Amino acid sequence: MSTTPRVVPLRRPVPVAEVQGTLALDLQPRREPPPAGPASTSAPQARVGESHADVVPIDRTQRRQLHSWVGRFGQAAVEIVGGDRPVTQLLRWTTAEVYAELERRAGVVGRAGHHQPGQTTVQPVRPRVLSVHSYFVTPQVVETSIHVRFGARSRALAARFEARRDHWICTALQFA
Repeated sequence: MSTTPRVVPLRRPVPVAEVQGTLALDLQPRREPPPAGPASTSAPQARVGESHADVVPIDRTQRRQLHSWVGRFGQAAVEIVGGDRPVTQLLRWTTAEVYAELERRAGVVGRAGHHQPGQTTVQPVRPRVLSVHSYFVTPQVVETSIHVRFGARSRALAARFEARRDHWICTALQFA
């Protein structure tokens, strides 16, 4: 009987480049249209209400621009977790912790579905952002809730964004 220990190779973590492989959020995500239906839309719809519970007053134009961007961010996040997009697409707009959590979630879903995350279209039902609600804590900090529909099922995302330099960064992201 041999007493030689068995060596198990470990995957080394690949360093993450800050720019290479990233895509802008406003690029066309997919070419095929979403399934037809009464509530079907081709782009995420972010509803902007007239009353807000902001701690600080925010210019309506700034609110609408951020609202639209948060909807696109949420759409990209759920497509990453579902395996349709590579996680590197959100690298510029997330902290290292949020990026690592998105990568972990995409890996878990990929292993469960027996696919490589971000390689091909794998979701049978395309997720759609239905609504976004944003609350400005300060002019540089906004907390949001995002309602996402997966066919007949719904999910919620909660996110915190902070203005850093010349753009917004997601500093916290929770899936429910």
